Amino acid sequence: MIQQDVLNQSVEQLTNTVAGAAQYDAGLSLIDLAFKGGWLMLPLLLLSIVAVWIFGERWWALRKASKIDQNFMNQIRQYVHEGRISASVNLCRITQSPIARLIEKGLERIGRPLTDVQTAVENMGNLEVARLERGLPMLATVAGGAPMIGFLGTVTGMITAFFNMSKAGNSIEISMLSGGLYEAMVTTAAGLFVGILAYFGYNYLVAQIERIVYKMEANTIEFMDLLNEPIN
Repeated sequence: MIQQDVLNQSVEQLTNTVAGAAQYDAGLSLIDLAFKGGWLMLPLLLLSIVAVWIFGERWWALRKASKIDQNFMNQIRQYVHEGRISASVNLCRITQSPIARLIEKGLERIGRPLTDVQTAVENMGNLEVARLERGLPMLATVAGGAPMIGFLGTVTGMITAFFNMSKAGNSIEISMLSGGLYEAMVTTAAGLFVGILAYFGYNYLVAQIERIVYKMEANTIEFMDLLNEPIN
């Protein structure tokens, strides 16, 4: 009979524990977890906003920069052969792309030695590449800095947990450690999440820039070959 009572009490305690855990898990949302991460979640939130803004702005800018009419160079070739330099310059200004600005700079130097033309185009190309890469250093900083802030949260969380243990003395309870452990784990996860997203976004944008630079180099070579062609 006594064993039956003990068994019933054990089952009742286990049921209450499971029910309490289920109720606790159901009430714990992402917002609750974010607040449990402590004050370090604020800089991580700001870094995530910066990363999303930079990625969105650069993605849209690179998308526009990569679009160019396939017939653009054919029209430039025709205008140059016909001696209509002003018409070709106007076409470049209307097109409004990095490649068009390179060709425009070269067209403005027609009549000078080819080395001067090539130097002007190359200098303009460096400016265009710098314009395409605007914001990427900051995105790379987020990719590297967010996990470090998360690891800082790990350290401060563990310090909080051990400090609470030292104050408790011999009467240590799990609730005294939960705050520090939450801060440690949540900030680490948030930092890694932001850093991983920024890292993949950075590499994606770099790959897009490399494609545009390749197109710029190919069109620059085609333009210089055009200037070397004999005019009929």
